Amino acid sequence: MSINRRHFLASAAAAIGALMMPRAVMAADTIKLGSVLDVSGIFDAYGKPMDMAMRLAVSQINAAGGLLGKQVEVVGYDTQSDMALYSQYAQQLVREDKVDVVHGGILSASREAIRQTLHKNKTLYFYNVLYEGGVCDRNIFINGVTPAQQAEALVPYAMGKSGKKVYIVAADYNYGQITARWLQKFVADNGGETVGVDFFPLDVSDFGSTIAKIQTAGADLVIAPLVGGAHLSFFRQWAAAGMKDRIALASTTMGVGNEHKVLTAEEGNGIMVAYNYSQELDTPENAAFKEAWVAAGGDAGGMHELAVSNYHGVLTWAEGVRIAGTLERDAVVEALETGVSITGPGGKVTVDPKTHHAVLDVHLMEVENQGMRVVETLPQRQPIDTQAVCDLGANPDDNTQYEIQI
Repeated sequence: MSINRRHFLASAAAAIGALMMPRAVMAADTIKLGSVLDVSGIFDAYGKPMDMAMRLAVSQINAAGGLLGKQVEVVGYDTQSDMALYSQYAQQLVREDKVDVVHGGILSASREAIRQTLHKNKTLYFYNVLYEGGVCDRNIFINGVTPAQQAEALVPYAMGKSGKKVYIVAADYNYGQITARWLQKFVADNGGETVGVDFFPLDVSDFGSTIAKIQTAGADLVIAPLVGGAHLSFFRQWAAAGMKDRIALASTTMGVGNEHKVLTAEEGNGIMVAYNYSQELDTPENAAFKEAWVAAGGDAGGMHELAVSNYHGVLTWAEGVRIAGTLERDAVVEALETGVSITGPGGKVTVDPKTHHAVLDVHLMEVENQGMRVVETLPQRQPIDTQAVCDLGANPDDNTQYEIQI
């Protein structure tokens, strides 16, 4: 499904009219899309743009005539960055709101807080976030990049610009732990050596002793799967210690929530990343998306990887409903398993039937003056980390997050 500029702008204008429609009219005969996100609290830098992107996608679907002759209504809840509220709102979406699909969750803990509730109640679930991989569940579709899609490209590129000795600093929960193992694999695969690995709880913000350890270890490159506002301190302290021009720095997370715009150019320039999206992508789809975002009232600088992934997820679900010709869950799942593709601001996104993950473009980038300059586009990367352990065609009743051993 190709996206054009005129359609985007018309859809954004239509969104304003939809917001003015009386709720009784909207609720009379609509398709209900449930959303549960951290729109406030410590993770709102991720959640607010994700919510905006989801609502923009819905407004465009409605402006084009909706789905199955009906308009799509958003039933959204703000978890306020409180994991306990995810479980509460998932129950509410299923039992009281009786939504047709749920798009939501940011941290992996939030996904796991709601996934089993949605699975048990046969409510189709889309998790549209970069994550650690391994989830194998026929009720879920995942549109974010997984570690192998990303790290397989980032590690050799970063090592080629620096050297063979790599130090890893990661968030201390399943995303950071599993990603660190994948990074070690790809370091070894490319003839390198991991000289240190450290894990940090999400509330840690003092990295002085770690920076000293990295210098002592003789690292040529640091790769940082760090998460959240407290961990952003690492990049500031790294620059303040004079390390930025001495040891190269890459990350699997920095920039997905526009963190590179919070850092100064002096702090961020040169950090290497690999994601599905950058505002600097020079494509008609991205130009149209940015125009539509602003026309709908979005902050011109607010678009980021997670927001675009959420946007892609809504469009993918809508295409599955169109093909199925019904909202019945099994029929929509089967339609998506035909390998549905959409083309959005991050490029082409295709459902992998075996794993329900996305096959997508990955762009090697470097932070430059608070932007992410695209160095190279690697089209249609397979989620090979999850494909190694998950086959929903052979095992449709699987319901596991595999702890991949490397």
